[in-house]
Amino acid sequence: MRETDGQRNPHLTSHRPLWQPPAITPLDPATEASLRAVIDGKAKPPGSLGRIEELAIQLGMIRHPGEPRGEKAVLLVFAGDHGLVAEGVSQYPSAVTVAMVMTYLAGRASANAFAKANGIDVRVIDIGVAAELPVHPGLRDAKVRMGTANAAREPAMTATQTAEALNHGIRIAIGEIKAGADIIALGEMGIGNTASSALLAHRLAPASLDECIGVGAGQDDIGMSRKRAAIAMAAARSDASAPLDVLAEFGGLEIAGMAGAVLGAASQRRPVIVDGFISSVAALLAIRLCPEARGYCVFAHRSAERGHDIVLKALDASPLLDLGLRLGEGTGALLAVPLVRAAARLLTDVASLDDVLAGKI
Repeated sequence: MRETDGQRNPHLTSHRPLWQPPAITPLDPATEASLRAVIDGKAKPPGSLGRIEELAIQLGMIRHPGEPRGEKAVLLVFAGDHGLVAEGVSQYPSAVTVAMVMTYLAGRASANAFAKANGIDVRVIDIGVAAELPVHPGLRDAKVRMGTANAAREPAMTATQTAEALNHGIRIAIGEIKAGADIIALGEMGIGNTASSALLAHRLAPASLDECIGVGAGQDDIGMSRKRAAIAMAAARSDASAPLDVLAEFGGLEIAGMAGAVLGAASQRRPVIVDGFISSVAALLAIRLCPEARGYCVFAHRSAERGHDIVLKALDASPLLDLGLRLGEGTGALLAVPLVRAAARLLTDVASLDDVLAGKI
């Protein structure tokens, strides 16, 4: 990775290899008023569709000057393991990551069921599972390393691995869009990833560490004590605060992949639907790296995982749904896809009130 036009990425410290996000065009606020006028002129009372109208305006701004579309949605499930699991941050071993990846590939996970219910394609990406996975036509190999290192005791990734993981996410999202995707949805699988996400949220929101730590896949009181101690040990080991440094210190690979996917989708002027706590941390990372990406993010739901509200507040984000979900996998993002599709069709399919009154329908 080279410097471009003699400019260094301001988010990088001098000892990091250079990494540049893709070019992202910020949404043009000048288009908002015209889109709002179009929606207000539809055959309905102004404002009667509430948040869907605001979502339609956002989608119109994303695709301007073209029309928003939502027919083809793709869920990207990034899978990676975390060395922090060695400290007891999860009640499950890393082997569960492998088992769940195989369940996705068999089409039998919750994400598969929700995707099938809504006509959404699922792509499973091995970006850092700590095992050699069998070749499968539904599995994409983007492995950077066999899981991250134990962030309580050493950096989770090298700077080069950090950049590689981000670039994989960018490339995969752009590839799906070039193949016809109208919507990119984010999902993840990685035992221990709520611990890494808590560390990233702590530094990038920023917020107190304790407020960012939740039960994850489920912990009893003893397990939560271990989890808090391990996360505190990791936080004490490094004072990193710049986005790339925080990512390298604390992981994880699947979080980096999702952050890259946010940037890739935004670079192609496509909406990216952000799932729960972990996906929102990835979005926060992407936006800290490239603030222009914020306008392309649609936040699917408010997770029951502690820390998610902090991340949403840091992003000034109001999620579409509040269902008490905390599974991950992209399940909340999948449930939000029909709302995004409906909002796009509000702009493209609903007649104007003037045409209705004039008898032109």
